[in-house]
Amino acid sequence: MNAEQSILIALGLPLIGALGIALAGRINANLREAVTLITALALAVIVWGLLPELMAGERPALQLTEIVPGISIAFRIEPLGMLFAALASGLWIVNSVYSIGYMRGNRESHQTRFYIFFAIAIAAAMGIAFAGNLITLFLFYEILTLSTYPLVSHKGDANTVRSARIYLGVLLTTSIGLLLPAIIWTYYAAGSGDFVAGGILDGKLGGPAIGLLLGLFVFGVGKAAIMPMHRWLPAAMVAPTPVSALLHAVAVVKAGVFTILKIILYIFGVDFLFAEPSSSWLLYAAAFTIIVASLIALRQQNLKRLLAYSTVAQLSYVVMAAAILKPLAEIGAAIHMVAHAFGKITLFFAAGAIYVAAKKTELQQLRGIGRRMPWTMTAFTIGALSMIGVPPTGGFVSKWYILAGAFQADNYVAIATIIASTALNAAYFLPIIYMAWFTAEPSTPGKDHGEAPLTMVLALTMTAALTIGLFLFNGPVLELERQLVGGAP
Repeated sequence: MNAEQSILIALGLPLIGALGIALAGRINANLREAVTLITALALAVIVWGLLPELMAGERPALQLTEIVPGISIAFRIEPLGMLFAALASGLWIVNSVYSIGYMRGNRESHQTRFYIFFAIAIAAAMGIAFAGNLITLFLFYEILTLSTYPLVSHKGDANTVRSARIYLGVLLTTSIGLLLPAIIWTYYAAGSGDFVAGGILDGKLGGPAIGLLLGLFVFGVGKAAIMPMHRWLPAAMVAPTPVSALLHAVAVVKAGVFTILKIILYIFGVDFLFAEPSSSWLLYAAAFTIIVASLIALRQQNLKRLLAYSTVAQLSYVVMAAAILKPLAEIGAAIHMVAHAFGKITLFFAAGAIYVAAKKTELQQLRGIGRRMPWTMTAFTIGALSMIGVPPTGGFVSKWYILAGAFQADNYVAIATIIASTALNAAYFLPIIYMAWFTAEPSTPGKDHGEAPLTMVLALTMTAALTIGLFLFNGPVLELERQLVGGAP
């Protein structure tokens, strides 16, 4: 099997899996979930099998069809896309294991529909990861939005449907109203929308037009949740926890920051963007989002809403790192995508486990819960420490590189933002850890409970281990992402 065939299989396999899930769901739940796991495992094998060729310097490409002259549906594997694809395909396996316990333990309805649309969303994530140009990326970006709407609205009650409409409305409005015009402008100015090392706009645009085009791209990519385009993310917390994990760690928000990173690196080009004063606003917008979202998170009493605003802040770490426009910071941005994915999926898995086992959603209900759910709260503690940036977790590695890039650029705004936001992260995560482990359970604890179902505990233990593993064994990730600043896509 050659690399071009692997690209096609990676795009089509989740869709075939979705069809298999639909058919198996008519027979029994065990078969349906077996199909889900087999499809997820097969996708990971295909995607990860592309790594050796990429590490050797190859950049496999495939043109599927030409829509009009000069505009085609095309795919190309490069380091950043490979990172996103490997991350999404690997975490689909863990999320599927977790979903079995959650959906059954919580007696969720429409479980077959859930697994079908989850598979379609993963197919869209593969398309985004391997997109060779802006049009291809936009197509799969929209498919990802549409396929996740039924997941966000899964419960079907009035409040859930209302929140899901906010989710869909914000993401479609930003993408069609801002991102699509930016893409058309780029094709008009550069004559191409292909992702090319060093960018394609140098000599084609300049002055204030660069800042305006950058603004259309950044705010048009609503999935990156740069304020004020963040409202969809807290609204989507009405979804079941496995969907929250998909939104925050596996695909959706990662597609957002991945898109912004890819546009900065391969459409504008770091050197070109650094030389344009009109682009400097991006760093300040990201810094503002980090601090304000962290302050809002500090005020939350609902665990999932706190985690949602934490995600808004953490996403802007990636954007701010990219806006520093220095090699170490660009590497840090890519690594933070991984560190945040492992840490945040662990936190959401823990929140879902607490809900299934104890039906607790508020922070004050977590007093003493570490004694009843030690595995869950140990994993939560690891995920929280990674969000703060404490060793030995992956969050420490990514913050190290982002800070190194900020010092490399003498960018004191970025340095101050990271220090301040780290203190805020500690201010809202450490009290939860303290309550869970070092305070007494209320005298009327209510229904007795222990850990969540085994598959849920297994999944959150795996992601917590990955969070620590990224600290200890990050060499392959670093080697891959050094190609972002040292090699052609």
